[in-house]
Amino acid sequence: MVSTKIHIVVDALGNPLKYILTGGQQHDVTQARALLEAYAFDRAIADKGYDADDLLAFIAEKGAEAVIPPKANRTEERAYDKHVYKERHLVECFINKIKWYRRVFTRYEKLARRYMAFLHLVGAFIWLR
Repeated sequence: MVSTKIHIVVDALGNPLKYILTGGQQHDVTQARALLEAYAFDRAIADKGYDADDLLAFIAEKGAEAVIPPKANRTEERAYDKHVYKERHLVECFINKIKWYRRVFTRYEKLARRYMAFLHLVGAFIWLR
């Protein structure tokens, strides 16, 4: 079975806005620009995997605040708002909601196009709640 990874953008209420499906070996930060470029936002909240200088510069160009904790190997410590970072749990809650739908969670679909279609369908169900 081919390993895949879902990259997700959620709004302030935890509703899905955009998905990108990549191979499992693809790093998260490589898809961040594609996820964020179509949106206007005040803050981008992400985990340590997204701590990269080029992404931080892109977020600053958009006029937004990057709420991303620095990696442990960063030479210069960078400050971030720890209270705002607690809102990242909305992404984890959305992933948990996806897991309620067994067909998506267990990845029955072999083709990425069909899998994305079911992800969009589950996203629509979550929006309608």
